[in-house]
Parts: sequence; structure tokens; C-alpha cells
Amino acid sequence: MWKSKKNRTSSALTLLLASVIGLAGCSGGGSGGTTDTPEAEPAPETTKEETASTNFELGAEPLNFSFYGNYDWYTMPQWGGDEASKWIKENKKVDITAINSGGNAAQKLNTMIASSELPDVIWTDRGADVERLRAAGALVPFDEYLEKYPNLKEWAGEETLNMLRSSDGKLYQFPNWYTSQPNGNAGYIVNKKIYTELGEPKLETTDDLYNYLVQVKEKYPNVIPFEPDLAVDGQGLDVLYGAFGEDHPPAFVSNRAVPNGDQLTSIFTDPVFREATQYASKLFREKLMAQDALTQTKDQVKEKVYTGRVAVAAGASPTEYGSVGDTELKKKDPNDGYFMIWPVHKEGLDKNKIWTGTYNSLGWNVSVITKGAEDPEKIFAFLDWYTGPEGQRVIMWGPEGIYWDGTDEEGSPLFTDAFVTDVEGRSKMMDATVNLQWNGNTVFVDNSKMKFEQTLAPEDQNWETRYQSEITWKTQYNATEFINLAPLPESEEGIIQQQVNEIFNEARAKALYAQNDEEVLSILDKAQEDAMAVGYDKLLAFKTQKWQENKAQISGQ
Repeated sequence: MWKSKKNRTSSALTLLLASVIGLAGCSGGGSGGTTDTPEAEPAPETTKEETASTNFELGAEPLNFSFYGNYDWYTMPQWGGDEASKWIKENKKVDITAINSGGNAAQKLNTMIASSELPDVIWTDRGADVERLRAAGALVPFDEYLEKYPNLKEWAGEETLNMLRSSDGKLYQFPNWYTSQPNGNAGYIVNKKIYTELGEPKLETTDDLYNYLVQVKEKYPNVIPFEPDLAVDGQGLDVLYGAFGEDHPPAFVSNRAVPNGDQLTSIFTDPVFREATQYASKLFREKLMAQDALTQTKDQVKEKVYTGRVAVAAGASPTEYGSVGDTELKKKDPNDGYFMIWPVHKEGLDKNKIWTGTYNSLGWNVSVITKGAEDPEKIFAFLDWYTGPEGQRVIMWGPEGIYWDGTDEEGSPLFTDAFVTDVEGRSKMMDATVNLQWNGNTVFVDNSKMKFEQTLAPEDQNWETRYQSEITWKTQYNATEFINLAPLPESEEGIIQQQVNEIFNEARAKALYAQNDEEVLSILDKAQEDAMAVGYDKLLAFKTQKWQENKAQISGQ
């Protein structure tokens, strides 16, 4: 079994290494033999008062642990470097040491596994990496902590926790931004000044958007007509995908699988994907789209938006830079800034069945605690506090006394006048902790914001919150049934998926550079042929089975 960094066994390392290269299966514990012993007296039941007395009290003693964000793009901000985490560090005595990926998360994780030096907490996507660590016996189950530290169970609910359980029936994953109501930030932002100067034309259909971008290019040569935010997983192109088909959310693209009846079918042959790819290629070909879209970084995207050099941008979370950009531009001109539009749609489609993003009850990603942690219960106690009302108030809006003071009967913060008047300071405070929000409680945060915002005039409302309530939350698709479709990386289907992903990424890039619509289709046809040659049909069959299992679980079967 996995032990602390000071006392790990070689057998655990052997087991986990075998798991990494696909040789180990799940193994059960046990001594391998039995002995005849007298039947023990049943243990007396523990009362709630006795249980509470054994709970770890956050802040009673120092808690230090290491944290690894398993993403190429993720670098953890300095813990204690902003007002919120500084308060937690000083008042709750929690100190967190970052282990960063250095831009190559998969290699970094494998190196830590191979050296038997796992971090205490890993923040990662649900699915393959979690399951291979669990199968190797490297993760700590949370079940015995759920009653002692009740925030997660109370806010996530049994149904969500059950969907997070592994095949052994145990819970190893602490979800981030789990929810029982719609949430999400995907969509389109529009430069207000440019839009006004061009006469505020209709921006409802894909034809409207194209015509608008042509006008921008003609009259504003130094402005990017359309910024697709491809710095992270082709987000803007996924948003465009949803414009060409009713009930076709970006999840179909990310899963490389599209429902057709009771089967999941190829993304390359999906008529919606093919038409959306032709549209994107046309924008790129006519220089209506950022020409460095495939090579730029996230910071470069933000810089363009902040300086007003973008007319329209689309992405999975354009609110985070749209809000800052709106503030920056308004400093020079109060009539400048950004606003969001209802998702564009192909002419003839129902605009209320067009989805720019997705949400699911399990949220985004998860934190797992490894058996390398010396105090896993104490770490869970912190994560549980972090996802509860007090933790969420601090990490979202900073320490009490600046932008909030006191709470209502439901624990929601009572926001101060500064929350409204000090827009720049509030935005800076909130933006500083975005990449420290590992255990977001969507319902608490969103309801807290909404209760307050509804008391304000529209011009005084928080930019992000306003457009979340008016547009983005209403246009995110519930994709809970499509989660956890990915196979283990070292399985046959997992190897196929990696190859299909490479084929997909190459085809999408080539399609952008295509000279005409016919070439786009030929590129996708070739991608379909190549994908089938590596076993795409077998991968789709695997995903279909997982999808059907999800639907059965959701329906209570």
C-alpha cells in the first residue's frame, strides 16, 4: 500500500509502475490467509458529539501539503500572494506548496509516479488519470470523512457523489464547480464601441456575424474581426459548432462522438461539424479570424481584448477577460467596453436550442488525495471547508471587511458599497484567485451573486454576473450523460483515442487553411478514413456503452 513520503514500500511502487505501462490490474487487499479468532463484541455506536470531538479543526494547528495541477497550461499562483489566500494562510494556518507541470503535465505526472514521489493533492480531469491511480492503490477514499466534514455531501448531494464513485464503490474525487443548476460562461463578447460606430447591426444568425466581420475588416484594419480563443483546446471553434445544429453542444466535439439514435457516431461525418468547419475556414481564409489563432497564447488573447483590438471573441469562458477588458476600455471612454450577445445560429434554426457550452452536475474537474499525504483527513477537512460557505466567501470575494461584511441567514455574504463602487479593485481581487478555485461550489456562489445583483440597477451590476444571468447560464447544455466516456490511456481503446485525437487536431488545423469548402470536406473525409483505420469504430462502441450506462445511472436503473 502507499505510505507517506518518509516510508513508502517498494511493492507499491512496483504496482503503480505496472499500472502506468498497462500491465497491472486492480488488486484487492488482504492477508492471504485466515485465522480462527473469537468473535469480537460489536463496537458501541459513536454519537455525533463523540465524532465531532475527533474532527480536525482547521486553524487549530498548521496544515501543509503539496498540490499539483495536472494541466500543461496551469501554473499555480503563489499561495499567500493575494489577499484571500493570505488570509487563509494566516487565519486557518494552511500552507500549500505548488508543484507545477512546466508545460508538460503528462510527462511530469509520469515522472512523479515513476519516482514514487506523488504530491499530496492532484487537481485533474475526471477519468483516465484518476482511475489508473486508483487501480494502483495510490488514492485515499473519502467515504469515512463525509459525515465528519459534511459540506461536500450537503452541497453536492448523493446523486452527484454516486456518479463520482469508482468501480469499487468508493469515492476518491472531490469535484470542482459541481452544480444542481445551469452554469457556465461560454459564448460571444462584442466590442461595444466598434458595434456602435457600425450602426448596431443585427447579430443573430451566422450570416449576420459574417457580414459584420466583413465590415469590421474594411473599416478597422488594426482590429481582429473574430478572435476564436484557440489557445486552449479550440474553444472558439467549438462555440461556433453549436451555431449550426439544434442541440449540438461543444461536448460532442470534445468527445469526438455525436449521438445518432442510441449510438455515438463519428465527429468527422457529422453534418453539423462539417458545415461549422467550412464556416470557420471561410473566416480564416478571408482574414476575418485571427491569423495567429493556432499559435498564440492565452495571454496574447487577453492582451488583444484588454486593448480593444478585438471586435468579436468566442470561447469557453470569455467572461473572464471580457469583464477585465470592459473595465480597461471604460477607463478611457465610458461608452466603450464589451457586451455579450445571444448565441448566433444558422438561419432557420431555433435560437433557444443553440448551445455555446455545457455543464454537468459533476462540474469541471476534481481533486484527489494520494497516499503520499501524511494527513489525508486534515487535507480533506480543508477541501471540505474550502467548498463550504466560509471558504467560498473568502476565495471568491476576499476576506471579510473589504467587499463583504457579515452574512445572511443562508451564509451568503452581505456585500459592501465598495463591491459596487470599486469595480477595478474588486475585479483585481477576484481575478487573482481564479486559479486557486479548486473546489468551487456553483450553487452557493451563483445564488449569492444573484441575490445581490438583483438589488442593483443594470449599470451597477457586475459585468460577469449580469451576462451569466441574462445569457450564458441560459445557453449551456446539460451534458451530464456524456461525462466519463474516455477509456484508460493504456487500454486498447485509450490508445485508439490518442490516435484519433491526433488525427482530429491535425485535420482541424488543415481545414482552417483550406482554400475552399470542397477542400475542407476532403480533409474531413481523409480524417474519417484515417480514424477508422486505427480503430475509431471500436472507440465509438466503447463510448456508446459508457453513455448508455450513464443514462441508466441518471434514471436510477
